[in-house]
Amino acid sequence: MKTIKDIENLKGKRVMVRVDFNVPIVDGKIVDDFRIKAALPTIEYLKKKGAIVILIAHIGDDGVKSLKTVSVRLKKFVPNLNFIESALFSDETKKILNNLKSGDVVLLENIRREPGEKTNSPSFARGLSRFGDIYVNDAFSVSHRVHATIVGITKHLPSYAGFQMLDEVNHLSKAFEPKHPFLFILGGAKFDTKIPLVKKFLRDADHVFIGGAIANDFFKQKGYEVGTSLVGDNNSQIKPFLKSKNLILPIDVVATVGSKNRNTKPNEVLATECIVDVGKETVLMLGGLIEKAAFILWNGPLGKYETGFGGSTESVLKLIAKSKANSIVGGGDTVALITKLKLGDKIGFVSTGGGATLDFLAKGTLPGIKALK
Repeated sequence: MKTIKDIENLKGKRVMVRVDFNVPIVDGKIVDDFRIKAALPTIEYLKKKGAIVILIAHIGDDGVKSLKTVSVRLKKFVPNLNFIESALFSDETKKILNNLKSGDVVLLENIRREPGEKTNSPSFARGLSRFGDIYVNDAFSVSHRVHATIVGITKHLPSYAGFQMLDEVNHLSKAFEPKHPFLFILGGAKFDTKIPLVKKFLRDADHVFIGGAIANDFFKQKGYEVGTSLVGDNNSQIKPFLKSKNLILPIDVVATVGSKNRNTKPNEVLATECIVDVGKETVLMLGGLIEKAAFILWNGPLGKYETGFGGSTESVLKLIAKSKANSIVGGGDTVALITKLKLGDKIGFVSTGGGATLDFLAKGTLPGIKALK
C-alpha cells in the first residue's frame, strides 16, 4: 500500500479521508472516543502539509443518527473543524467545500444516509470523488466492508493508506509470525463468523482459549446443560476442535437465574440458568498462561460485559497489562474496557477493529486494503 507519506505535494489538495467515528453514545454523550483519537495523527499530518481535509464517516448502521455529537468532541482536538450538516450533494455543501482553504478540516454528515454507500454504487462513488483530489483510507475497522467510501472511490482518485490503517496492518501482521509461547484468547459471540480463526490458530498458537458466548457452543457440543445461555444455531463444526490438545475451555463459569448468580463448573449448570461470564478459577488459569506467554492475541470479551458481567474480562486485561508479552487486543467491548481501566499505554497494541480485525487475521487482507494496492 502507498501511504500518505508517499504523496509529494499536499498543499491546497482536497484530501478525502475515510475515518471510523462509529463511537458508542449513551444519553447524548460519547462513552469511548478511542476511534476518534486514532484518526488524529493522519488529520494533523495532512493539516500541517497544507491539505484541505474532508472527513468521511458513519455512525450507526442505518444512517439515522447524526455525527454532530462526534463533531463537538473532535473539535476539542481539531479547533478549526467545520461540521457540514447539509445534504451531501446540496448546493449548501458544495458552496462550503468550494470555499475551503489549505489547512481547513471539515466533517461530512453520516455517510450512511446516502443509499449508494452500502451498496457500493458506482455512480455514487464517482459523484463523491468529485469533491476531492486524493483519497485516504484511515478506517481499518470498516475496511472489511465493500462500501463506496472504502472500495468504490478508489477507482476514481489516487488512493493511499493513513497512519491508523498502516499501524493496524503492521501490528496485526505480527500474528502471522508470532513469538512463542503464543496465547490466543477468543471471546464474544457469533461463533459461525469465527470458525476460520479458530481453525487457523489451533494450528499456529500454543494455546487457544475460548470464552464468551462462544464457549457455550463448545459446552453444548460436549453434551453439557447450557440452560438459557446464548448459543449458535450450528454447533456441528465444533466436534473436530474438541480433539485439539491446545484448546482450552473455561473450568468454571458464572451462572445466573433472576437476580441470583453463582460460580459453578460448566457441567453443573442448571436448565434454568444462564452462563454470563467465566469464573475465578478460569481467570487464575489464564493468569498462568499469560505469565509464560511471549505473544498474546485477544479478541472479544469473556462475559456479558453489556449487562454488567465484565469482571473476568477486566481481571484478565490487568494481567496482560502487567505481563512482559507482546500483546494485541481488539473487539469493541474489550477496547471500551481498556479505555475505562486506562490501560491503553500498557497493552502492546489496541486494535480499533472488531469484525475487520477477525477478517484480517483469518485472511491476511481486507477489501479496503486490496483497493489501495
